[in-house]
Amino acid sequence: MGEPAGVGPEVAAAAFKALGGRIGAHPLRLIGDAGVFSACGVPYEAVIAVKARAVREAGRPNIANATATVEAITAAVSLAMKGEAAGIVTAPINKHVLMQTGFAFPGHTDFLQALTGAKRAVMMLASKALRVVPLTVHIPLADVPKTITHDSIIETAEITLAALKREFGISYPRLAVAGLNPHAGEDGDIGHEEQNILMPAIAVLRARGHAVLGPLPSDTMFHDEARSRYDAALCMYHDQALIPIKTLSFWEGVNVTLGLPIVRTSPDHGTAFEIAGTGKADPRSMIAAVQMAAEMADARDR
Repeated sequence: MGEPAGVGPEVAAAAFKALGGRIGAHPLRLIGDAGVFSACGVPYEAVIAVKARAVREAGRPNIANATATVEAITAAVSLAMKGEAAGIVTAPINKHVLMQTGFAFPGHTDFLQALTGAKRAVMMLASKALRVVPLTVHIPLADVPKTITHDSIIETAEITLAALKREFGISYPRLAVAGLNPHAGEDGDIGHEEQNILMPAIAVLRARGHAVLGPLPSDTMFHDEARSRYDAALCMYHDQALIPIKTLSFWEGVNVTLGLPIVRTSPDHGTAFEIAGTGKADPRSMIAAVQMAAEMADARDR
């Protein structure tokens, strides 16, 4: 369901209807307050209802809905952990609303990591044109250099490579690593992180048998010919990863959580309160998220 006052319930309902209530061998179900989904045109029988109630006032978030929002996520994860669901697709939440009620997580990814007991969860943005993983996510740009470590690069790269093999069906995945500095440091003339941190980490990954390119200058690694050389790109910070994929695939981009014991995707947009309830919300990213979740679940079963 996501945030009841945002576009989440309506794009979830639109995706459900566009896909005819199922995708491949997988029937689709919506989880949340049945009344919220009913307001978006979905019959009650298509909804797995949570106990907590929510009221949909489009564009007007209400902290009274926080319990139902969290319960919907928890219920979905529980079904997936028990094997009763092949995967989950989450609609956008409003972290500010949840945190006012004591929600202790920065966002979906950290909450899902805690619910599933995963050692580490990694965010990937994926589309047909490009897959990117930001090594650091929602932190100030000034904090990025001191947050990049040898171990975090290796761990994130190996989680990504394992997911490319297990959930995307790529037998021999190739990973490109972006440099932090302009021109990937230009042999130390424009920064030393590439030489001191990135290159030693990449050497370890290659020694373990992984196909890893880099560090590559980020201004030349996202054009068509460059993208043909790798299956995913590990970027050093949020915008370095998200600008290229949102430029190439704004409406088809999908947020994927790697490293979990379950499949989880979500649309690559927020709650969009300003257009909620106006009929302007575009469901393409949600439809792509459902399709990718089904493909990932099927790849796991092969």
